[in-house]
Amino acid sequence: MANQNQFQLLAQRRFAPFFVAQFLGALNDNVLRNGLIILFTFQGVQIVGLGADQLANLSAALFILPFLLFSALAGQFADKYEKSSLIRNIKLLEVGLMLVAYFAFSTQNYWLLLVVLFLTGLQSTLFGPVKYAYLPQNLEQQELVGGNALVESGTYIAVIAGLIIGGLAVANGGSLIGACLVGFSVLGYLASLQVPLTRAVDPELRINRNIWRETWHIVSYAREKRSVFLAILGISWFWTLGAALTIQMAGFTLHTLNGNEAVTTLLLALFAVGVGVGSLLCEWLSGRRIEPGLVPFGAIGLSLFTIDLYLAQPTLHPVAVTSVAEFVVRSGSPRLIFDVVMIGVFAGFYSVPLYAMVQDRSERKHLSRIIAANNILNAIFMVIGAIFCFLVLAAGFSIPQLFVMLAVINAGVAIYIILLAPEFLMRFIVWILVNLLYRIDVRGLGNIPDKGPAILVCNHVSFVDGLVIGGSIHRPVRFVMYYKIFQIPLLRFIFKTAKVIPIASAREDPEVLRVAFDQIEAELRLGNVVCVFPEGAITRDGEVQQFKRGIEQMIERCPVPVIPMGLGGLWGSWFSRKEKTDATHRFPRRLWSKVSLDIGEAVPPQEVRCDNLELLVRTLRGDRR
Repeated sequence: MANQNQFQLLAQRRFAPFFVAQFLGALNDNVLRNGLIILFTFQGVQIVGLGADQLANLSAALFILPFLLFSALAGQFADKYEKSSLIRNIKLLEVGLMLVAYFAFSTQNYWLLLVVLFLTGLQSTLFGPVKYAYLPQNLEQQELVGGNALVESGTYIAVIAGLIIGGLAVANGGSLIGACLVGFSVLGYLASLQVPLTRAVDPELRINRNIWRETWHIVSYAREKRSVFLAILGISWFWTLGAALTIQMAGFTLHTLNGNEAVTTLLLALFAVGVGVGSLLCEWLSGRRIEPGLVPFGAIGLSLFTIDLYLAQPTLHPVAVTSVAEFVVRSGSPRLIFDVVMIGVFAGFYSVPLYAMVQDRSERKHLSRIIAANNILNAIFMVIGAIFCFLVLAAGFSIPQLFVMLAVINAGVAIYIILLAPEFLMRFIVWILVNLLYRIDVRGLGNIPDKGPAILVCNHVSFVDGLVIGGSIHRPVRFVMYYKIFQIPLLRFIFKTAKVIPIASAREDPEVLRVAFDQIEAELRLGNVVCVFPEGAITRDGEVQQFKRGIEQMIERCPVPVIPMGLGGLWGSWFSRKEKTDATHRFPRRLWSKVSLDIGEAVPPQEVRCDNLELLVRTLRGDRR
């Protein structure tokens, strides 16, 4: 199970029926929503004097509103009841709603279609907590990134299909789109019948029907762990930005690109393809680990390519197009198409790690309610986003100008989240450096406990050992560093952000040593992982040096497991001391070379001795220096 890739999950009953059921649900949502938007935009439908742009934003708000109103109840249901039966009942509700939608489309009853859209949002509200809480109950921790990537990419494949089907079906009459909606909902219900039994995590939970009080309650659950809550804020902004961009795409096509429904469908499909590709790439880029470092990477790309979308076509194009073929070959279109795809790719990099973080770091007993809190905040953000877009456009700004505003706000949100949670920035820096400089081969990663305190001990080969270790381990690590390196002006901010612990010998500065031991003990008692290089200095001959007794003193103060690690392949690199001149004065070499990190089994605190740990590290490293 641990060695499989994400696509093998599609052949397993614990994932495949659930994936098909949620995929067809997402497909129906998009056929209905995009069918309505295209109907309003290109067929001149008006309701109580509202034009196409206003109706598009109203439709988005109606679909989102149930997430705000009913997520508290949905989260409680998902924690209290067995999940496979919940999925089946929710899919059965979808079948009923799509039958009503069939009637509304056939009779051109647009008011009823808006009501159905609101109720479809309610059905999606009920499904959301079950959907994301199901995954960590049925997948291993190392499968969460791959499972979420498949769900995200599947969702955006559904977006593509929904765009195409919705657009074509609307053009060919209401009965056809209604029939598609009913057919997909029935297939989704049949798939749900095969979803395996998934136990309730809190069957004794008493349902609180006061939605406002319970909403506050479940948001409090989400705020208990800072990293989880910040990940939820990041997800909420992702949906706000994504919804704003996709909702405006029809108006952007009509009023700026001088195109038609087919061009709108193409652009939205390209965006969806990009998200799917970005989501699937996450598992490879993260090495099957939950990698928060991809989040800033995704945010940077989102802002850059959204700004370039404005630069590619800021005003109405003078040449009208009536087909996709004409649009693709028109001057400026290749750049615009590339921008749309890359916005999608970086959106995938941004969202998948955040969902995996929420699932991995949340208390299992409260996970569905935390997902519900995520949905509530998503809804609040998206409603505010829809109102913002409505007001900006009503004030006379163009849609391309709105895109620039969203890109700037996205950059501000990313900076804000990074300042609140420096782990995102640190993991990003580590991920970039490690993946540019080396190819890391990690063995024994399962020996690092998912929770609880531990001390890592490793041989010290180069100036980037901490980056290699920090970028290879899925938990945040507090490194113990020689205090003079810690004081380097340009690096001090990064070290402080990463909560590096400066240390000195008793001969050099006994006060620094005392404070270091106090900080190490405090971090361990908080349940964190601390990494120590017991040699006390970087090797000058490539061999493992004698371990100092400081590690034994740390264990005496706070008895925790010690995990030995052997690092190989860095000796002779630019950052090692193979040559006696300063490393920064030599030209880099052996870039992207293979580096090995072998992690041994934990040593109980009562068995920790310097000589024993040194032997274990030597054995793990082997002959590879």
